[in-house]
Amino acid sequence: MFKLAHNGNILLEVAKLNPPNAAFIVEALEQSPYADCEVDNDSINAFFKSDHPEKNLVVARKVDAQLSVEISEDKMAATAHLVTAKGGAKISIEQAKKVIIKAGVSRGYKQSFLEQVLQKQFELPPGTNANGVIARGRPPKDGKTAKLIPHVTTLRERLKQPKLREDGSVDMRDFGKLASVAPGTLLMSKQPATEGAQGFTVTGDAIEAKDGDSFELNAGDGTEISASNPLELVATIAGCPSDIQNGMRVDDVFTIGDVDVRSGHVDFNGSVIVTHNVSPGMKIKAQGDITVMGSVESGELISGGHIDIKQAAIGHLDHQNNDEGLTCRLVAQGDIHLAHGQYSYIEGNNIFIARQSNHCHIKAKSLFQVGADDAPKGKLIGGEILDAQMVIAGEIGSDSGAKMTIRLAHRGVEITAETDECLKALTQTSEQLNTLQQAIEKADNVKDAQKKQQLMTKIGATQMHYCEEAEALENKLSALELNLNGLLENTKLVANQALHQGVEIHIFDRKYKTTRSYPPCSASLVDNKIEIAFKTN
Repeated sequence: MFKLAHNGNILLEVAKLNPPNAAFIVEALEQSPYADCEVDNDSINAFFKSDHPEKNLVVARKVDAQLSVEISEDKMAATAHLVTAKGGAKISIEQAKKVIIKAGVSRGYKQSFLEQVLQKQFELPPGTNANGVIARGRPPKDGKTAKLIPHVTTLRERLKQPKLREDGSVDMRDFGKLASVAPGTLLMSKQPATEGAQGFTVTGDAIEAKDGDSFELNAGDGTEISASNPLELVATIAGCPSDIQNGMRVDDVFTIGDVDVRSGHVDFNGSVIVTHNVSPGMKIKAQGDITVMGSVESGELISGGHIDIKQAAIGHLDHQNNDEGLTCRLVAQGDIHLAHGQYSYIEGNNIFIARQSNHCHIKAKSLFQVGADDAPKGKLIGGEILDAQMVIAGEIGSDSGAKMTIRLAHRGVEITAETDECLKALTQTSEQLNTLQQAIEKADNVKDAQKKQQLMTKIGATQMHYCEEAEALENKLSALELNLNGLLENTKLVANQALHQGVEIHIFDRKYKTTRSYPPCSASLVDNKIEIAFKTN
């Protein structure tokens, strides 16, 4: 009834069969070996409308399977688009590979992916569209940053683990045996940074990866880099280990019950532990850490390391005492931790007050935080923030609207002043270079060749000196600008519960005063203006 032509068309000899209608032909095709072929409805319908029909009618045609490959916009994936055959030939693995190569895919190809796509030719009806990823790029993998692995417990870590009594309560004055080390003890090891793994696109382009950041292991006092392993830090003396930037130090430890009139002031080269309290008027000065298990009342603590006060630091106003007019004074090169602060001057790198700060004067190099958890809810009431890069608290200010001043990025003023001095020096250097250039032009007119050469040599040496000075000043200006930008970008005030009225906020050289109470919000410098951004859940 039907026959296959050389060009893939399916023919019907209508003169012999004389089909009654188009539906008859289509139904016959469905029962024939050519049921999968694409029916030519236009040709069939034209036959029944024609006055002079052809003897052989094209009723269907074989259509081979089609395969195309699309590369994603980021070139990280290649997807095969398959249209299954309609009675025609299926796509072979070899044919598919040629299509893939022609599309530009050169890396990340997996034959198993392609086989899954081509298998659908045997599973899906004729003329069905099917897709499947046949190649994937590999994203770059950045290297891991070097990190420090401590092998001993520092005093600070020990103080985070108070002793548990038999009745289940916690003894906040007993932290067990003091952490101490002997000479030769392994304190800390450095896990080196790793190199990044290069990625690639499916078209073969390489994607560079970033190597992990590294740093030098820092050997503080009482320690040294191991002679047998440059990645290990060992103790050289017996004492108490403390963390420092990228390393550790080992301090001698002096322990005392109370610091009062009976003990006198304490001035020690290592670390100091006060197991009870510091009485009014007493002073402690230590090159290492200072730890007070009780409270400090109107005392002065000066530390070359960290200060930890397990209870409160409490002072009062006394304008005769010091520039800040506060009788309690805490100053540390490192961080300061205390539970509660009142009428105290506190200066350190990062300052943490667990519950509340009342009328304190705070100067933090980086962070000042009131509150103990990840979303601090402590109260910051009155006083003055002399300088900090970031302040985080629950409530800032008071319901009464009492005046309070917060100065953020105040160091930027010092950077600006240093920048101005640098610009003045650069201007003077430029003037000197202009004067020397004029001197060269005059020397060029000297007729005595020997004298001319001497003048040129002398002027040239001076000119080189000022050129080097100008280059150093320009480098310094670039560094100052970079420092100022970095400082301002990371400066922020965060109130997790409320920012009350009467708070005067200074960020660098800009000022903003709150005239009402705000819900949870933050303040930062945006386009050289202090903006308040409200938190949304």
